[in-house]
Amino acid sequence: MNQNKSYFVQSFAIFAVSIAAFLVFKSILPKKLFSESTVNSKNVVIDSLLLEALEEDESATDGDTLSNQPISFTAVDGITFPDEKFEDYKGFQHLIQFYEKLFQLETTHEGNVRIAYFGDSMTDGDMIVQDFRANFQNQFGGQGVGFVNITSESAGSRNSIKHEFSGNWKTQSYLNVKKPRSPFGVNGHVFFANDTANVEWVKYKASKLQNLSELYNPTLFYGKSSNRNGKIAFKVGKDTIYKKLSPSKLVNTLVIGKTTKDLKLDFINADSIPVYGLNFDDGKGVHVDNFSNRGNSGLPISTFNTQVMRQFHEKLGYDLIVLHYGTNVLNYGSLNYSWYEKRMKKVVDHLKECFPGVAILVVSTADKATKYDLEMKTDSAVVPLTKAQKKYAIQAQAGYVNLYMLMGGDGSMVKWVEEVPASANKDYTHFNYRGAKKISSMIYNQVYNGYEQFKRLRANRKTEQPVVKTDSVIVKTDSVHVE
Repeated sequence: MNQNKSYFVQSFAIFAVSIAAFLVFKSILPKKLFSESTVNSKNVVIDSLLLEALEEDESATDGDTLSNQPISFTAVDGITFPDEKFEDYKGFQHLIQFYEKLFQLETTHEGNVRIAYFGDSMTDGDMIVQDFRANFQNQFGGQGVGFVNITSESAGSRNSIKHEFSGNWKTQSYLNVKKPRSPFGVNGHVFFANDTANVEWVKYKASKLQNLSELYNPTLFYGKSSNRNGKIAFKVGKDTIYKKLSPSKLVNTLVIGKTTKDLKLDFINADSIPVYGLNFDDGKGVHVDNFSNRGNSGLPISTFNTQVMRQFHEKLGYDLIVLHYGTNVLNYGSLNYSWYEKRMKKVVDHLKECFPGVAILVVSTADKATKYDLEMKTDSAVVPLTKAQKKYAIQAQAGYVNLYMLMGGDGSMVKWVEEVPASANKDYTHFNYRGAKKISSMIYNQVYNGYEQFKRLRANRKTEQPVVKTDSVIVKTDSVHVE
């Protein structure tokens, strides 16, 4: 009995000492105990430009001169959106050229509009983008999944197309290769079929989703090389068709064949020929290409070769580029993002040089929750980052979507994770398919609301009337032009 009592006293003493030690050390431990709740950091790829930027700009200061100034716009084609305040900035004025292309498509039912959607793990596996694409195609027409890589780390989780490939492709990405053997494609990758002993292949199969049930007009994109012996092989029925590759230009295209349900390409003697991917679209309506890369901050876009991008632009004809980043910029404990603001402004400027006439839309980081004092709350870096993203959008004359506010602002990620059924994953960072669909609708609805405003402004814009000549006087009048 005394022995049991002794054990009890010892156990109680240890327990009491443990509590006392916890209370003492709690005061000196950082409040932010877990930067990622359930994320496996071994699988997170960080682009080298982000790491360099962090090292160079540790002492950067935030010179805020925009927050207290009204934002006024210069007329484009006689159309001027109302002035905006910094807090509510959307920048529809800078999407006017994109809206005009949509208007022409809607009213004439001719032509096409193309959108490049660049993102990080938020859009991995065509998440968010596949619903964004569907919204546009349901409203304005268009069929096809758009541009698809040769290989992809998210191929297995993508629902908008079934994508398989051999394991012997050589892949270079702008996330971790500064000087590729050949320039990166518009997707930020370049692929090589350098295994001369075994044939490299890639296989695509259309999904059952609306507007994506066929592989429309499959077209291969590839780059420049001195190799004149490369060719591809594919089957049509029981016949094997061979087509020669002619890699004479910076960007070359090869129409594979007619619209089909599935396609498998073998690359023969194609070593040293840079290959970029395939495009699938019906040539009319709206098409949206998903260029997602896990771990991407957006900064690697600055490495795009201008001449190569212009040749992609000649062939694909982009009208809008969406930049949806931020997830990977939140992980470093910084609350000063002036370094990111400055560099992403340069990224947008570079994109406008690469794709003349294109409109830019910046989508901010979503909410992200982190554990503070054993409770999940909005990460302290979220609001400062959204502010920096808004500032570079304003400075670069781009549109802006504040995704953090659209999903509910402070504490919204916790609600999305804990609601039933859940709309986000237990990492308190990424959305599930239900949440991705909601996010897509939020982004699309803001863009479409801007388009509705554009149509009203367009209908009431003032346009100069032609000069009317009489015998004694020349009359020139302005009037309201109504469509």
